[in-house]
Amino acid sequence: MAETDATGNTLGDAASSAGTVALENRDGTAVLRVDGALDLALAPKLRQLAERAARLEPAVLVIDLTGVTFLASAGMAELVRAHRGRTVSAPLRVVATGRITLRPLELTRLTDELAIYPSLSEALAAG
Repeated sequence: MAETDATGNTLGDAASSAGTVALENRDGTAVLRVDGALDLALAPKLRQLAERAARLEPAVLVIDLTGVTFLASAGMAELVRAHRGRTVSAPLRVVATGRITLRPLELTRLTDELAIYPSLSEALAAG
């Protein structure tokens, strides 16, 4: 199921057998919602839609990991790639809570590098 922007235009989605990534534009903020296992199979889809989001020239990119059931190193590598501006030049905000997503980020010390938010609404509201 593809996400749409405020005008109803489809922005895009990508899927693998393990999960999906959907792109949504919210008033100049690109939101990538990831569902399922963010692993070697789904990570390229995340990169593909992050590149599509970059073409929208968003003020901010938010990657919402709320629906992620497994966070592998390939997924974390894509978060770092987006953060360091290799995919998108906009600032990155990551929504991650709980042991499935937040714990791997803590163990790898990516919480020191990435801007982590406990909810999508807080990530969108951050100034």
